[in-house]
This record gives sequence, structure tokens and C-alpha cells, in this order.
Amino acid sequence: MAIISDWRAGPRSPGAPDDKFIFVDLGPKTNQKRADNFGSGRDGNDLKAVGKGSRTLAGMNFKLADGVIQLGSDLLGTKKPTKVEGIKVGHTCAKLHILHATGYGNGSNVGEAGKEGDPLFIADGTKIAEYKIRYDDGASAIIPVVYGEDVRDWWFTAGAKGVTRGKVAWRGENELAKSFNCGIRLYLTSWENPHPAKKITSIDYVKVGNGPAAPFCVAITLEAK
Repeated sequence: MAIISDWRAGPRSPGAPDDKFIFVDLGPKTNQKRADNFGSGRDGNDLKAVGKGSRTLAGMNFKLADGVIQLGSDLLGTKKPTKVEGIKVGHTCAKLHILHATGYGNGSNVGEAGKEGDPLFIADGTKIAEYKIRYDDGASAIIPVVYGEDVRDWWFTAGAKGVTRGKVAWRGENELAKSFNCGIRLYLTSWENPHPAKKITSIDYVKVGNGPAAPFCVAITLEAK
């Protein structure tokens, strides 16, 4: 396995963001501290390296809370929920930007490509989650999260695939991943709102299907017209 050496944490935002950006406060709904161990809870498997507060990642401004919203997985049992409803928004927007990833997906053998039948493998094209956008008139819209298109396993090795619809927003490391010659990364999904004049009241974050995927949302930013 080649050691990952291309760590690009991205610059910190210089002060307050432009007025065109509104940060969604995930704080009341977070259920996983970034400084705590993710997944199975093995020591050193955290997300401390991404930093805290205002960050500019992949050209987009985000505000990172102390925690993330972690959805459940067959591998996590009942420790995490399969959906988190009622993330408050209360604004209109032209676009919505999401910083997120998933636990699991590469396969059991770290550093090697997984295959069908491996309990930790997720095939490209598998829908693993969705964000349900709820408008103030009762209408709704869906932002799908598809493995290989929007996100992949947050652990990665040299030469690992990117995503086809989103983009890699941040690369870093933690102590556990580093011990396997791996890095960690987060992904950016940018969604154009089909109803920019309607106020978004809230967002539901929902796991789709069974399987190993343990999707997590780190931050959401609204972009005004």
C-alpha cells in the first residue's frame, strides 16, 4: 500500500462569510462528536483534523460544529438512528451545499478494492441516504446521496477513486487511518434548489436501505440568489 502524502486541509475562512451564505445550525441535532472515535469506536478514528468554526473547503464556506449528524448502519446496531428529522432552516436559497461522507464502503481489506459479498463493501450507484427538503407550503424535494457519485468511504488510499457528481472537499488524517497507510476525506454536494422563492423550513436526513453504510453530515450552507 502506498502512503497517502497529499494532505490538503484547505484554508480557514478569513473572518465572517459573505452575506450570500447562510450556515445551517446542525448543533441541536448532532449525535457524534468529531473529537470522539467514529464507527466501531477504535482509538484514534476521529475527525479532529478538519478543524472547527468557519472553513473554506473546495471554494465553499462552511461553519463546523463540535459534532456531526451520524446515521446508523447494520454494523453499528442501534447506536445511531436511521433518520434525523427537523433540522431547522427557515430561509430561502438558490443553492444548498453539503459537506458529508460515509463510514464503510471500501471493503474489509484496507488498501485493496472491495468486492461484492464483502460485508463492508458498497457498490457504486447504491443510494445510501437522502436529504428531504421541506418547504413552508408543505411541498418537499429530495437530495439523494449515492455511493460513488456523491460520497465514498471517508477512509481512502493512494489512487482511490473520487466521486462523479460531487467533489472531494477536504483531505486529512487521523491516527487510526494513518496506521493503515490511509487518509480520511470529506465530500461536497452542491444542489440547485428548484424552488428558490420558497422558504425551506427544515431538512430530514435519512438512511436508505440496509447495509454497512453509516452516512454522516458535517455541515450545510445555503447560498442566496
